[in-house]
Amino acid sequence: MRVAVSGSTGLVGSDVVASLSTSGHEVVRLVRRDPAPGERAVRWDPMKREADAAGLEGLDAVVHLAGENIASGRWTAARKAAIRDSRVNGTRLLCDVLAVLARPPKTLVCASAIGYYGDRGEELLPEESPPGAGFLPDVCREWEAASEPAARKGIRVVVLRIGMVLSRKGGALSRMLPPFRAGVGGVIGNGRQYVSWIALDDLVGIVLHALQSGELRGPVNAVAPRPVTNRELTEALGKVLSRPTLLPVPAFALRLAVGEMADALLLASARVIPHRLEETGYHFRYPELGGALRHLLGKGGTP
Repeated sequence: MRVAVSGSTGLVGSDVVASLSTSGHEVVRLVRRDPAPGERAVRWDPMKREADAAGLEGLDAVVHLAGENIASGRWTAARKAAIRDSRVNGTRLLCDVLAVLARPPKTLVCASAIGYYGDRGEELLPEESPPGAGFLPDVCREWEAASEPAARKGIRVVVLRIGMVLSRKGGALSRMLPPFRAGVGGVIGNGRQYVSWIALDDLVGIVLHALQSGELRGPVNAVAPRPVTNRELTEALGKVLSRPTLLPVPAFALRLAVGEMADALLLASARVIPHRLEETGYHFRYPELGGALRHLLGKGGTP
């Protein structure tokens, strides 16, 4: 296939590009600059609502992963606007352009997030569950709705609601490792909140599965089949690292440190299950958290 990828230099995008390339597919990167001569890239600029439509003609598929990092700083009003705009405006621009192409792609795989569900306690959350309330659910609803022009064009749109991505190269796990290795890791808040996670290898596999599985359409929960509580995550990480996990982080301290983001990202509970992936036969390499952590941290985990 000839596949365009946005967010191709990010944590997920760089591995998606590598996997597509080694599988024999041609990758065209969406970049925010003029491509170099001979570079397989197409210029787009969501902030200016500009995209090279001609460069997107004749693609087989598009994988849209671009978006501002939601955990890179305190959520000021400006920061929240940047988070929303990078997702909603970028998706809308891309889908508006795809919808007017003479030779549009057959498939669009578009990132979303389990933030769609909000804070839901112990409730099991398959794809048909309604959205939650708050900033992240509102962003995710708008983000997903921005793909509608592509769907109306007849493009098969798969929206991946991505959980906490586990990788040593970045994201939540890489930030957790230093304190845990120092023996000062511990539960966050009361530790009962559910964490719906996915190993990076599996997320890349899910992207490829979505590209190849014609029966997949609409929202798909991109999470491992066994969500865990924060306490279970803490204990599993401490066990793999052979370190104590005795120092809890109180909720009030988190709120003082990072403000609104504490409740939305660290204290919220989302027990999400990948019903559509299991229904369409996706085989998880790392369905259990312990195996995923041992693999990621070089402790002998196997698929």
